[in-house]
Amino acid sequence: MNAQIRNRPSARLRGSDERGFALIMTVLAVLIVGSLAAAATILGSNHLLVNNYYERQSELETAADAGLDLGRAMLNGVDSLYPDSGYTVLEAGAPITDAAGDTIPGAQRWLYAGPSGVTSGQYGVFGSIISVVGDAGGARVIRRSQIFQESFAKYAYFTDIEPATISFGGGDQIFGPVHSNSQIKIYSSGATFHGPVRTASNVPTPWNGTFHQGYTEYVSPIPMPATAELAKLQVQAAIGNTAFVGNSNGGSGEATTRIEFIAIDLNGDGDRNDDNEGFIRVYQSNDADWVTATGNEEYSDQCGDYHSGVFMSTKDHGTSGHNRQYALKSSTSRCYLGGHDSIAGGFRATTDGYGQWLAYPGTVSSLVTATGRADANYLFPISRALNPNFKGVIHVTGKVVVSGELRGRVTVAATDDIIFGDDLTYVTDPGAGTCVDIAGYFAGDDVIVADNDINAPAWVGGSGPDNHYTLDDTSDEFIHGTVLALSNFTVQNYSTGSTNDESCEGNTWGRGCLYLTGGIIQNARGAVGTGAGTGYVKRYSYDQCGATQPPPYFPTTGVFAKGQYYQVDPAGFNISDYFDLITP
Repeated sequence: MNAQIRNRPSARLRGSDERGFALIMTVLAVLIVGSLAAAATILGSNHLLVNNYYERQSELETAADAGLDLGRAMLNGVDSLYPDSGYTVLEAGAPITDAAGDTIPGAQRWLYAGPSGVTSGQYGVFGSIISVVGDAGGARVIRRSQIFQESFAKYAYFTDIEPATISFGGGDQIFGPVHSNSQIKIYSSGATFHGPVRTASNVPTPWNGTFHQGYTEYVSPIPMPATAELAKLQVQAAIGNTAFVGNSNGGSGEATTRIEFIAIDLNGDGDRNDDNEGFIRVYQSNDADWVTATGNEEYSDQCGDYHSGVFMSTKDHGTSGHNRQYALKSSTSRCYLGGHDSIAGGFRATTDGYGQWLAYPGTVSSLVTATGRADANYLFPISRALNPNFKGVIHVTGKVVVSGELRGRVTVAATDDIIFGDDLTYVTDPGAGTCVDIAGYFAGDDVIVADNDINAPAWVGGSGPDNHYTLDDTSDEFIHGTVLALSNFTVQNYSTGSTNDESCEGNTWGRGCLYLTGGIIQNARGAVGTGAGTGYVKRYSYDQCGATQPPPYFPTTGVFAKGQYYQVDPAGFNISDYFDLITP
C-alpha cells in the first residue's frame, strides 16, 4: 500500500507543472502579440514613408511642371530673354512656393530656355524650356516642354489699325483666327466669324456679328514685324541666288521688276506636282507701264487678239475692218504682262528694247535642258533638289509684280510694294489640305492688286458698243497665299472704274470677285471695293496650312506656344550636354 502511494504523482507536483505550462504559454502569447505589434508598427512606418515619398515626389513634379509655364510666361513677357543660340538661365536654384504661397522646405528650381530642333528659322522658331527641381535629400525631377513662336500665317485676318471709315458688314464671312490691336467694328448689315476673334480693344456692337468660336476683348497687343525682318530675308535669299535688286520706280500698282512662277513637268508623268518642278523667271525693264500692263490698250504691243492661233497686238492692227477697237472686243482678246511669251509668239530673252529676262547664275540641271525649253537658262529652281542652297525665300529690293503658278514653299519679300499683276495660284489646290504648296508675301510697304489691263475691264471705244471688256481669261482674280503688308493690303483705284461690267457669282460688279485663299495681315486695313460697285467683291478663304506649316522664314508674332512635353531621366543629366543633344 505504501508502494502504491509512492508511485502516484503528488498533487503539489501536478499543480506546479500546470502553472509552468501556463507561464510558458503566456510568454509565447506575449511574444507573438509583441511580434505582431512590432510588424504592424514597421508596416505602418513603411507605409508612412512611402506616402511621404510619393507626396514629396508629387510636390517636386508639380513644381517642375509649373516651371515650364513660368518659363514660357517669362519669354513672352520679355523678348530679349530668348537667345539666338545656346541657352539662357531663367532661374538658378530659386526657392519654390506651393499653391498657398508657402515656401517648400529644401526644394529649389533651375529653369533653362533656348533654341532646339531645326534652328535655322526656315520652318519656324522652335525652342525648349527645361525645368529642373531638386531637394536636399537628393531627389530630382526634370521636365522639358518644346515651344514655338506662332507664325503670322496662322491668322486669316490681322490688323494693327482698323480705320474709322471701314468696318465688317454686308454679310462678310471670315474663316479662321482673327486678331486686331484695334476695335472690331461691325455694321448693322452683319458679319459672321467662323474662327476665334481677339482684340486688344473691344467689339463695340457685338450683336451685329455672329461669332461661332466667340470673341475676346482687351487681350495683349501683338506688334507688327519690324522692317529689319526684311533684311534678314535678303540674306537667306542671296544664299539661294534668289535675291534681286530692283527699284521703286513707277506709280502705285506699277513696278519695273516682275516674277513669274512656273511649274514644269520634268519627268513626263503628266503632272507638275513633284518636289523639283517649281521655278521662277525674273523680268526687268525701265518701263513700269510695260511690265505691269498699264499702257494704252489700243496702241499696245501686249494687248490684242488671236488670228488662227497667233497673237496679234492692237499696235499691229489696221485702222479699218478688224481694227484696234474690235481686236479688244474679240472673244479671243487678251492682255499680257511685259515679257510674256505670247506677245512674241514664244520666249524671247530680250523684248525689243522693252526689257529682258534674267539668266539663272547657278548650274542648270540636265533635267531642265532635256525639256528643250527655250527659257531653260532663265529658270530659277525653287527647290532644294535643283538649287541646293535655296532657303525658300525670294527677295526683291524695291517693288515687284508677281503672277503665275506656284509649285513649292516660298516667302516672297520686297522692301517696297508687292503687286499682283495677274492670278497667282498653287499647282495643288489649297482646298485639298495637303499643304504641298504654300506662299507668303511680305511687303515693306503695300500689297496691291493692280488696276491694269488684265485685272480690270478695259474701256474700249470705236464703232459699235462702247463698254468695258475683260482682257483676261476670267473676270475674277485668284490669289493663293498669306499676304503681310507693313502698310496696307488694298486694290489700286478701288473707288473708280467700272461698276457693273464683271460679275461675281452672278451679281454684277466692277471687277468681279477677288478670291484669296490664305490670310491677310496688314498694319492698317485697306479697301478693295465700295458699296457703289467699284473694285471687287471679297471672297476670302482660310488656308489652315499657314498655321501648321507656314511659309519659310515667315515673320512670327513673338508669342511662344506650347509644343510637345517630355519627362527627362535625371541620371547623369547635364544641361549643356542636353541642349547639344536636342539641337542638331
